[in-house]
Amino acid sequence: MIGWILLGLAVCFVAVLLVRTAQFRPKAQQNATPQACPVDRDTAVAHLAEMVKIPTVSSPDPSKFDEAQFAAFRALLRRQYPKVFAACTYEEFDHTEMLFHWKGETAESPVVLMAHYDVVPVVPERWAHPPFCGEVFDGELWGRGTLDTKITLLGVLESAEALLAQGFVPKHDLYFAFAGDEEVSGTGAPAAVELLRSRGVTPGMVLDEGGAVVDGIFPGVTSPIAVIGIGEKGPMNVQVTAKSTGGHASQPPRHSAVGILSRAIVACENHPFRAELTDPIRAMLETVGPHAPFGLRLVFANLWCFGGLITAASQKLGGELNAMMRTTMAFTMAEGSKQANVLPNEAKATVNLRLINSTTTEDALAHLTRVINDPDVEVKMLEGMNASPYADTASVEYRLLAEAVAETWQGCIVSPYLMIACSDSRHFSKICNNVFKFSAMQLSKAQRALIHNDNERIPVTEIGKTVEFFTRLLQKL
Repeated sequence: MIGWILLGLAVCFVAVLLVRTAQFRPKAQQNATPQACPVDRDTAVAHLAEMVKIPTVSSPDPSKFDEAQFAAFRALLRRQYPKVFAACTYEEFDHTEMLFHWKGETAESPVVLMAHYDVVPVVPERWAHPPFCGEVFDGELWGRGTLDTKITLLGVLESAEALLAQGFVPKHDLYFAFAGDEEVSGTGAPAAVELLRSRGVTPGMVLDEGGAVVDGIFPGVTSPIAVIGIGEKGPMNVQVTAKSTGGHASQPPRHSAVGILSRAIVACENHPFRAELTDPIRAMLETVGPHAPFGLRLVFANLWCFGGLITAASQKLGGELNAMMRTTMAFTMAEGSKQANVLPNEAKATVNLRLINSTTTEDALAHLTRVINDPDVEVKMLEGMNASPYADTASVEYRLLAEAVAETWQGCIVSPYLMIACSDSRHFSKICNNVFKFSAMQLSKAQRALIHNDNERIPVTEIGKTVEFFTRLLQKL
């Protein structure tokens, strides 16, 4: 009798799995049959080329900014987009921040579109073409900033200029917030937030860099996936300091400060933070999972049963999916003695953490302290910020954004995801509930790897697509 009962339970269990899998179908996506959206791609390419030629390299030290280059870039925008400057209120403040205000039919639920025009440094001799040449080779525009993120700034202003020429008035007030210090975690974006807050501006939506239209990121899914960040992880830097007896290296103690520090680092790496199915991961699995082969669909349709399997596998597989499911830590800097034959009194290492929403900065410090478990090691936070709250995928703003994406890159699957890097938009969570992160480009894995890397470049076809996307989005907003 017990055997029959167990068999019956097993049959019921399998039946539940199969029924849920059968019901696990693709969500209704925007029917991508949009009206034509003509774009002057040649002009857009020429404008981006001019932007790239100006080396707006930022620095953590404001005194080391090449002010002439940043001023030249802002002057260039005035020449390229005269209608935008004529129609919008324009302000410059906090060293490099630019803020445009384009009045719409209503001031309620305004929209903020963001980008940054500073770029990271280059090592020219490692580039196949000069890093600020702004020239097209084999159908690609080369130069630092083509991907990150002068292309976004161009997309916003190019579409606004063209729409203004047509007499277009947006439904809601629009703000364009462009920073020149994003790459160094500067003060421009926080200053813009405080300025808008002081004026009582509560945006209905903020859009900044983040996800893109990508291929091959989800097992078994062949269609391109447009991933829209609905949140981002919190950045945190921690210093781990180990202390020991200093002196001459010819008389070393059993464990030097470097040895103690090494043991602490290994302890941390052997005890990662717990993986979990965060809300953005669940939303992504529910959106993209139905497009996967049957075996994977069965797993994704039954997270109540296989959720633990996914979180366990994430650590072994590594990569971006693993990073979206847990707080990560990466030891990136270390220092000990200044001389080979001198024992240091202390050795230090810096660990960079990216926090998911369920991990606070206090939680992270407690975790590191617990796993190191050594009175000779001090754990201290250098700076940190909790993860941003999640935007609402059921909101009108998300729907309009997803529509613009689907209409521009027809045939793609539009899905939420969790942004694992950091952007200036995290500061806007103080005044806006719906902060989204999407870089309006379709990029291969190799092209995404060019961001902050040598030989950064963008296909000229994507420049037109970026402008097309922002044109559609502005018309909807």
